[in-house]
Amino acid sequence: MKRYRTACAVLAALLIAAAASGCADGTDEGAAGRGKAAPPAAGQPGAAGEADAAAAEARAAKLKRQQAARVAAAKKWGLAKVPLTAPAPPAVKPRITTREGFEVEGGESLPPVFTTVPTEERIVFLTMDDGAEKDPELLRMMTELKIPYSAFLSDYVVSDDYGYFKDMQARGVTLSNHTLNHRYLPGLSEAEQRQEICGEQDRIEKHFGKRPTLFRPPYGNYNGDTLRVAASCGIKAVPLWAAEAFPDRMEWREWDRDLHPGDIVLTHFRGREDWDGSMADMIRNVMKTITDKGYAVARLEDYV
Repeated sequence: MKRYRTACAVLAALLIAAAASGCADGTDEGAAGRGKAAPPAAGQPGAAGEADAAAAEARAAKLKRQQAARVAAAKKWGLAKVPLTAPAPPAVKPRITTREGFEVEGGESLPPVFTTVPTEERIVFLTMDDGAEKDPELLRMMTELKIPYSAFLSDYVVSDDYGYFKDMQARGVTLSNHTLNHRYLPGLSEAEQRQEICGEQDRIEKHFGKRPTLFRPPYGNYNGDTLRVAASCGIKAVPLWAAEAFPDRMEWREWDRDLHPGDIVLTHFRGREDWDGSMADMIRNVMKTITDKGYAVARLEDYV
C-alpha cells in the first residue's frame, strides 16, 4: 500500500509537469497531437483580427439583406428602379441662410427661408403638405421602401383623423407646421397670423406630443410679420421648395427644370378626387425622376 501511494504521487507530479509544459509552448493536448498551435486567446492580435473579419462579414450580410428587401419592395410597389440609398447624414448640420430674393426687411435674425439645403451630396428631400388625403397605402409603401419624407400639416384637414398621422409619426416621420386653416398669411393682421401659426404649434403639440421647429406658409407666401410670429412660437426654419411632384408630372422653380443637390421637393396629401392618380402613383412618378437623375432621398430633419 505504501509503494502504491508513492507511485500515485509520482504519476501525479509527472502529469502536472506535462500540463505546465503544454501551456508554456502554446499547445494543448489535442493540438500537440496534431502538430497545430492552439487558437489565440481572447484579446490577442489574432483574435482581434478574426473578430474584425467576422464583424465586417456580418455588416456585409446585413447590407445584402437590406438591398434584397429594397429590390423586393420596389418590385412590389411597381417602381421603375430601386431607390438609391442616401449617405449617412453629416455630423454637423449645414448653416442655412435665406435664399437671395426671399428676404424680408430686418430679417437677419429671423428663421431662414430656403428652397435648397447646402450640400454637395446627390440627395433631395421629399415633403408633403396639408393632410387632406389619408391613404393607408402610402404609409405601407413608404415604410417598406424606406423612403424618408416630412409632413407639413394644416389642422382643418387633419382633425378628422389624428390617428392616421400618429401612425405616420410612429413610423419616423416628422410632423411640422402648415397653419391651422391654410389661409393667405400676408393678407392677415399680425394677430391673425399668430392665431394661424402659433395655434397650429399648440395643436400639433397637443395631439402629437412635440412642438414643431419647421414651418411652411401656405402657398409659399409670407411677410415680415409671418417670420416674426413664427420665431416667437418656436419655429427655427422655413423650408419652401424647388420642385413639385404630381402623379403625372413634375413642376420646377428653377430655369433649368432639373434637380440639384439639396433640393426640397413638394407634394401634397391628395387622392383621385384631386389628381389623375393616387398617392402611390405620385410616389412612383417622383421616385422615377429622382432615381433616373442619380439622386437619393434623405431625411430633411437630419440637415435642418
